[in-house]
Amino acid sequence: MDAQNRLVLEVRHVSGGYRDGGFLSGRDQYQEVLHDVDFVVRHGEILGLVGESGTGKTTLTRMILGLLEPEQGEIVHYTKRPQIIFQDPYSSLNPAYSVEWAVEEPLRIFGKYDTAERKRRVHEMLERVELPREFWSAKPDELSGGQRQRVCIAVALIQRPRFLIADEPVSALDVTIQAQILKLLRQLRDDLDLSYLFISHDLNVVYQLCDRVLVMKQGRIVEQGTVDEVYDHPKEEYTRRLLEAGL
Repeated sequence: MDAQNRLVLEVRHVSGGYRDGGFLSGRDQYQEVLHDVDFVVRHGEILGLVGESGTGKTTLTRMILGLLEPEQGEIVHYTKRPQIIFQDPYSSLNPAYSVEWAVEEPLRIFGKYDTAERKRRVHEMLERVELPREFWSAKPDELSGGQRQRVCIAVALIQRPRFLIADEPVSALDVTIQAQILKLLRQLRDDLDLSYLFISHDLNVVYQLCDRVLVMKQGRIVEQGTVDEVYDHPKEEYTRRLLEAGL
């Protein structure tokens, strides 16, 4: 199969949500959040997912990561489960430990490598994310927001996944630093043969970075296509409103 047509993920007609215990009835109360969500992520692509807050993006992420089971449909991974880059790089890092400690921790948990090999891999990854060596022993509160996000990217990549979920990874950064992180994500995609699901409320960022885009409304994918197709010729009124609002 051609590399561009290989899949890293299939989300097949997935519906689901959450169950909460009903205090008065004694029965679980079910709230469906996702409704017949169906899409693929192709090898090497950056697929954007946009939509207003509360539309189901977080629920979908939890299902892809295996933290929540669909009620209907299935999610098929063609690589090992993805790692995630979070929105807030500060809360993602333990403030008591250094950059090197944070990046090495997944390898310690994994337990496959000795100390020397762990250090080698950590240093190689910190160089890949372009974090200067003088910051490797720093604590998170000694770093800028962009530097912290580089550390979080290194943590996500240290076990060498082929697929990453980036959940609003630049929304907490100013525009100049956003551009640097987006450039880094593109470079890492090319160098490490990665694929991304890139979640954002910022359509301008999605346009800059992504190959295709999904538009989610109230738990449904209402439109999808290349960024040029969707941005230049939106089919849905909801998509047009998002574009006009510059969401």
